[in-house]
Amino acid sequence: MTAETLHPAARVNGQPLHAPGEVLPPDVLRQRACTELLRQAAQAAGLLDAADEPGTDGVISEAASAAIEALLERELALPEPSEEALRRHHAAHAAKYSEGERVRARHILFAVTPGVDVKALRLKAESVLLELRCHDEGQTEADRDRRFAQAAQQWSNCPSSAHGGMIGDEEGWLRAADCAPEFAREVFGHTEVGVLPRLVHSRFGLHVVEVLERQAGRPQPFERVRGAVRLALQQQAYVTALRQYLRLLASQAKLDGVALDAAETPLVQ
Repeated sequence: MTAETLHPAARVNGQPLHAPGEVLPPDVLRQRACTELLRQAAQAAGLLDAADEPGTDGVISEAASAAIEALLERELALPEPSEEALRRHHAAHAAKYSEGERVRARHILFAVTPGVDVKALRLKAESVLLELRCHDEGQTEADRDRRFAQAAQQWSNCPSSAHGGMIGDEEGWLRAADCAPEFAREVFGHTEVGVLPRLVHSRFGLHVVEVLERQAGRPQPFERVRGAVRLALQQQAYVTALRQYLRLLASQAKLDGVALDAAETPLVQ
């Protein structure tokens, strides 16, 4: 029995997404499927030469990349947010647009590296998260600190594990600019203190995060952050439109070996 028989290639309209017998993490497979849907749509729209073919390594040609960009520019209707919508968003997310917010935090990083079993990694991260959140009510703060530090030393793939998972500057404070944007979005601009009830996803992997203390930032007037608010709403509109377009393409395609939910794919995060 061959590797291809054991692990048949996932395909989009017959086009394989990986090499025979190769097993990819679900997130990577979904991302490749979305890219291939768009590449094929660009060909159908006459924006990409019919002779263009992807490899099985997930890399597309420069021509395909440019064609997909042109396709999305043409197909995604992105209305300009109104002044009222901008002001409403700013009022509802004042903390997000504050200046100088910082937190004292620690984390446990479950790194996503080539060849890692992502499903098993997620299950382990979720079990550690649950264990740290469901501590006994009678535990003291010192007990909780010790349990988190022990878990960090045992499981974290970050050098901070040697310091109980603590991240930040010499004074122990962390600012949004110090982190990957996707990590900062989950940690800053909120009011939660304690172990966050969800895993934080970043380009490095999965994080169990505990916010020990927050120092609020200074609120910024709407006029000063109007550009950032506009960009945020435009990004939201783009993500929504792209998800809808991918769902449409998926509904019209023959998908084999990949469960495609555009809401979960890294392509639209």
